[in-house]
Order: sequence, then structure tokens, then C-alpha cells
Amino acid sequence: MKLSIIILNYNVEHFLELCLKSVVRATSTIESEIIVVDNASNDGSCAMVKSKFPKVKLIENEDNFGFSKGNNIGVACAKGEFLCILNPDTVVAEDTFIKLIEFYKQRAKTGIVGCQLIDGTGCFLPESKRNILTPFVSLKKMIGMDKSYYANHIDKDGIGKADVYAGAFMFLKSKIYNEVGGFDEDYFMYGEDIDLSYRIKKSGYTNYYFGKTSIIHFKGESTMKNSVYAERFFNAMQIFYKKHFKSNPLFNTIVWLGIKALKNTSRSKQSIAPMIKSTYVFAENLNSGVSIKLVKPIEPIQDLGIELPPDSMLVYDCDYTEFKTIINDMKQKSKQVNCVYRFLLKSSNFILGSDSSISRGVVEKF
Repeated sequence: MKLSIIILNYNVEHFLELCLKSVVRATSTIESEIIVVDNASNDGSCAMVKSKFPKVKLIENEDNFGFSKGNNIGVACAKGEFLCILNPDTVVAEDTFIKLIEFYKQRAKTGIVGCQLIDGTGCFLPESKRNILTPFVSLKKMIGMDKSYYANHIDKDGIGKADVYAGAFMFLKSKIYNEVGGFDEDYFMYGEDIDLSYRIKKSGYTNYYFGKTSIIHFKGESTMKNSVYAERFFNAMQIFYKKHFKSNPLFNTIVWLGIKALKNTSRSKQSIAPMIKSTYVFAENLNSGVSIKLVKPIEPIQDLGIELPPDSMLVYDCDYTEFKTIINDMKQKSKQVNCVYRFLLKSSNFILGSDSSISRGVVEKF
């Protein structure tokens, strides 16, 4: 078998459905398997997979084992030469896996390959490509100086060597994942992707960023102004530094003081809901249930290339056009003022999207 896609899910039923729809299309010409590992969701995710995607292998954990252990459980069942670790709140293009397999074959000693991640508004997510988090780089990130954290030496549409990739999308060979022992289960959430990237690099492989294909990651990287995230981030980094760097008591003290200050003074960054004045629809047709949920007036469009007026919503019919076309259109429109996007699956009773890289997203049922 050529490819195994591992999707770890926890209570994101509707995003998972859209993700699986895109993955099924993207693997239609590849000998592949899709494995969904569910970490004890209570939102109907498992029932949806069984009903709508019966060919997907579903593993139902009895407890939430976290990111590392959940993915390791999925990989243990995988039979593919290649692995893709994929978040359930993502959408892949039809040619994403084809391009990455071909890219992988052209280079010796390739480790992880990452691709271009965009958020639900079409904007590039800088965590698509990162540098190793040394204690000094980590400290700078904690205080908002993150230029050293991201691999800015590579253009977002380019190709190049970068050390660290987001756990939302990691593409590599199964034998490499198993050679280094997979994700370290000492990490429950945060840091495990940095650790895996670094261990693969230390094992003599080269990690690459491939910006010639893009996927949507609806929930972007959490803001460091959120003290809860900051503490989780710090705890994960302590595991990382204990494994890979010498202990630095001064660094620990400075960061803990920073976390206390964040707890006392910060608030989680909130996304502001846009004031939508009209809806544009790229669809074959709409049923009345969808129309009721949309802001009036509703304007059907025939050409995705048109520029939308400010304060608009664009609804993509995912059964009417390719995900690759949708992703490219979102990227092109990302600089337009206050435009948001929703995804429609004809076989489902919801539309969904995300208006900010720091929010989980919006699901509207009809």
C-alpha cells in the first residue's frame, strides 16, 4: 500500500466530515487507507464516519489519550509506505498527496515534508514552517518576538529546508516514523510535533517545506497572549529541553515569571465576528434550508475570479467544484476586506467555516 492517512479526532464531527470528503477525493488514484482515531468524542463523530464513510477504518478509544498516543495508535495499524498525520479541521487539495509523493521520491534522506497551511480566511499560517525551538528562540516567542521561530528564509510559495512542521499536517515515510519511535507520549498536547521533527532531523534526515500545494487548517496556532496556552506551551517545552538541551534554571525562572504576568494581565484574544451584508454563492443550486441560514441578498456567481465587495460571505458548494480551486480562490481573496467563507456539502445539513485563525470555527445547521 502506498499511503496511510491518520486523522485523530476529538469532538469536531462536521469538520471531520468535510476533511474526509477532501481526503477521499485526494486519494482516489492512490492505493491508500484512511484511519480515523477517535479520542472518546461525544458529538456523533463515530456514527457519522460509520454512516457516511464506511470504507474508513475507525478506531474508537475509550478515553482521550491526547495527540501523541492517539496518533501512535493509528500508525500502529497503518500499512502504507507513506504516512500523513492530518488534523480533522483541515481540507486537502485533490493533488496534494500526489505532489508530495513525487517530491519525496526526488530527494534522498528526506524526513518530514510539510506544505503550505492557510486559515479559514485564506491567509497563510506561519507555523507551516518553523525553526528549532532553542531556549533562546522560545523565550523570544513568549514575549512576542517570533521572527526567529518561523522559517522566514523560505517564501510561502517556495521549496526549502526547514526543521519543524505543524502536527496538523506531516508527510513522511512510515519506516522513518517507526525508526524514531513515533510521537513521544510524554506530550499530551503541544510540543510533540516539534519533538518529532527534531528527532527525525537528528537521525540524519532532512525535513522540507513544499509550498507548491496548500491545505486549509481552520483552527490556526493559538495566540501566545493566552495564558493557558502559554503555560501548556512552557510545560511542553520543558519536556523538549530536558530531552534535547541542557537545563537552564535562569530561563525557567524568566519564563515562569512571564506566565504569571500573563495570568494576571492578559485575556484570550477574541476574534470579532464580521458584519456580513450580503452572500455570494458558487453552487449548482441551493435548497431552501441553506438559503434560510444565509444573509440576504443572496447572489449566485458563475466566476470565482470576481472581487467581492466588503462585508461579504462566499459559500462554496464542495460538490460543485474542486477543493483545489476553492483553496486557490481563498488565497487570492485573502486581502479583500471582511470577506468570510463557508463550505457546503450537498449530502449534509450544515455549512461551516472559520473567520479567524484563532477561533475553532463556525458550524451552522439547517
